[in-house]
Amino acid sequence: MSTNSEPSGRQTPQVYRRRRLLVLLGIVAVVVAIVLIIVRPGASSGDEGSQSAPPASESAAPETAIPTEPTAVDGDPCGPEQITVEAITDKSSYAADEQPQLSVTITNTGKNVCVLNAGTKAQVFTVTSGDEVYWTSTDCQTDPVDAEVSLTPGTPISSSAPIVWDRTRSNPETCTGPRETVPGGGASYHLAVAVDGFESAEQKQFLLY
Repeated sequence: MSTNSEPSGRQTPQVYRRRRLLVLLGIVAVVVAIVLIIVRPGASSGDEGSQSAPPASESAAPETAIPTEPTAVDGDPCGPEQITVEAITDKSSYAADEQPQLSVTITNTGKNVCVLNAGTKAQVFTVTSGDEVYWTSTDCQTDPVDAEVSLTPGTPISSSAPIVWDRTRSNPETCTGPRETVPGGGASYHLAVAVDGFESAEQKQFLLY
């Protein structure tokens, strides 16, 4: 008696369908794995390797404010950078019977009006020859006064009245008695002046005969 059996070399259609399904699932799994490797779920676009640098405005250290120099205004005390003091004599040489007249000129070379003490109490006249100091106006000064003045830029001011030097050596111990006359005969002397602590940049030379 014969039976209708499938040939031994062939499989049923269900088997082939299952195989194709398994192959398809394998391919899908491989594709999904590749996609996961490339996309890396959970990582943002800036997470690859290292995070992108923050904007310069965030990463840069805050700049330290540089203090500016105070702006000078009219009426401020005079500063050394804006004051020029000039020692003045009425002549460059004096005969034996002439006495030098000494004065001072002060100039504000800045841009603003400034204030200083130009009174006789703040003035110092010094006469030297070589390394020796012969006379200083404060040695025997009487009734010195303060006088605050406002200096306009570019407008020099000078002594209202010169100091007359009697050609003698000054010494606080001999202010009420006779004093020694300094050498003449063409001897060279130099005058320096300071006003309110501002000194003359140069000394004024003069000769005594």
